[in-house]
Amino acid sequence: MKRFYKTAGTAPAEAGFHVTLDGKPVRTPAKGHLVVPNQDLAAAIAAEWQGQGEVIDPSGMGLMTLACTALDRVGPQRAMVVEELLRFAGTDLLCYRAPGPDKLVERQHRAWQSLLDWAAIEFDAPLRVTAGVMPVDQDDQALRALGRAVGLLDDFRLVVLHSVTSLTGSLVIGLALLHGRIDTAAAWHTSRIDAEFQIEQWGADAEAEQVAANARAALEVAGRLLALLR
Repeated sequence: MKRFYKTAGTAPAEAGFHVTLDGKPVRTPAKGHLVVPNQDLAAAIAAEWQGQGEVIDPSGMGLMTLACTALDRVGPQRAMVVEELLRFAGTDLLCYRAPGPDKLVERQHRAWQSLLDWAAIEFDAPLRVTAGVMPVDQDDQALRALGRAVGLLDDFRLVVLHSVTSLTGSLVIGLALLHGRIDTAAAWHTSRIDAEFQIEQWGADAEAEQVAANARAALEVAGRLLALLR
């Protein structure tokens, strides 16, 4: 789509702030008004619009995309989103350890166990750990406790959690980021223990490296949205 506006900006709204183009409120793909919780986030999204060239490139508007997802999809489908996140908890990356070699086992334990211990204390949700790929059943009480923690989040933080969890394969990593236990860089490196070990052993694959770069960029956008919400 060709650029059809000169200036992007913000304006107060009843429940937050509009993002505007030439003074007119931006609408989401579902035709609702793009209203975000605070002016900092609205200004950051407006900057994405202002930075567009003659042709609008949605890939350069990560904050806009997440905000629209929060408004159009997460809000109307909260129960489904929470349920999907709890499925990640049932197969959380941090619960599946390699049986060997010892170097990888030690790296996983050092990076992952402290986060599982934190989740057990913070949410009263101890998760079981197994070696290998065979499924391990998680305790229903622990899953319910995580469900309560996830359900307390507003729509914008919920979209951040969903993005981070999907990108890392771990609900615990996502919750740790939201609660300030780790930062975005730590979330990425924690999720890449296995992949980085394989690269050390066998070398990098160009296609896999590009996929990883795209995932990390998306994770950074989610982290930036979270920072703006704070």
